[in-house]
Amino acid sequence: MKKQFAVIGLGQFGVSLIEELTNIGHEVLAIDSNEDRVNDVVNLATHAVQADAMDEQALKSLGVNNFDTVIVSIGEDMQSSILATILLKEMGVEKVVAKAKNHLHGKVLEKLGASVIFPERDMGRRLAHLLVSEGILDQIYLSRDHSIMEIKAPARFVGKNLVEVDVRRKYKVTILAIKRGEEIVVSPRAEEIIDGEDILVAVGKNINLQKLYNTEK
Repeated sequence: MKKQFAVIGLGQFGVSLIEELTNIGHEVLAIDSNEDRVNDVVNLATHAVQADAMDEQALKSLGVNNFDTVIVSIGEDMQSSILATILLKEMGVEKVVAKAKNHLHGKVLEKLGASVIFPERDMGRRLAHLLVSEGILDQIYLSRDHSIMEIKAPARFVGKNLVEVDVRRKYKVTILAIKRGEEIVVSPRAEEIIDGEDILVAVGKNINLQKLYNTEK
């Protein structure tokens, strides 16, 4: 289902977000007070507009309050980020996602009713895990404590089915899918036999996912 997004702040994060949302088929309005930045995304976004994020009338004229989600990606200027978030919530924007520079910035944005993201912190965590854990292929943080992780099937699991490895009871994680070459087995049956080349897509607490990864050590 096609959704409408507005991205306020066209730094590196904002531009990457716009490009990806557009590529997967959604409508994206790009907003920044800097004309050069706006011109840079004209061919990426559905619409690109030069406007001040603190100008309520300008935002209302763009119909921002009717969008499914508005992302405030003003990361460096915390005051502008906070003021823009306040304005959007006062305008009645139901879902505001805001980029935070640090923990304190994030706490303020949360108090204002925004969903907070820490792109640099989360990417650092993700990269750290990928660098030190050869068996972990990818990790998506759902919250501070929970993730979805892609893990090479541990050697001790090979040739056994999901009932025999019993990861839900032993490790308190759930196998969402099994990647097998070009095939993806979604919600695998309990009788599914694990192959040596399989990649397990698991969800659970980070500490339990690490135990699953370290199961053969």
